[in-house]
Amino acid sequence: MSEARPVVVIDDDPDIRDALQGLLETVDLQAALFSSASEFLVSKHPKGPCCIVLDVRLPGLSGLDFQQELALEDIPIPIIFITGRGDIPMSVRAMKAGAVEFLTKPLRDQDLLDAIHAALRRDRSRLEEERNAADLRRRHESLRLASAR
Repeated sequence: MSEARPVVVIDDDPDIRDALQGLLETVDLQAALFSSASEFLVSKHPKGPCCIVLDVRLPGLSGLDFQQELALEDIPIPIIFITGRGDIPMSVRAMKAGAVEFLTKPLRDQDLLDAIHAALRRDRSRLEEERNAADLRRRHESLRLASAR
């Protein structure tokens, strides 16, 4: 069995959440389901590579506003937007802010899975870069301390 990789699904429609969870399970991906952005914000965030499948129109904090909130909080989780009623300015705003993809409902399963795999690769690379940078900082500090003696 492959490594479980969390995909966060935030959609106010329980049928969409359930359908996406079922789709993800068919390709051995774990789903964490939330009905709103605020529900996710108060949850424990995944530690390993992950991504968010996010509905644009949500009660309370919209998907686009949530994307901006994550950026302000320095939570760099890749986002895939899904919507039933999107428009070009909305998709441009999402993509300019770093979204991996902007898909319209009804979703083609393969399009969504391709976007999820791309987002997980992006997050895996980001985490590796962070580990490498932390390692370099530790080495630099070790050398600095050794030369100060």
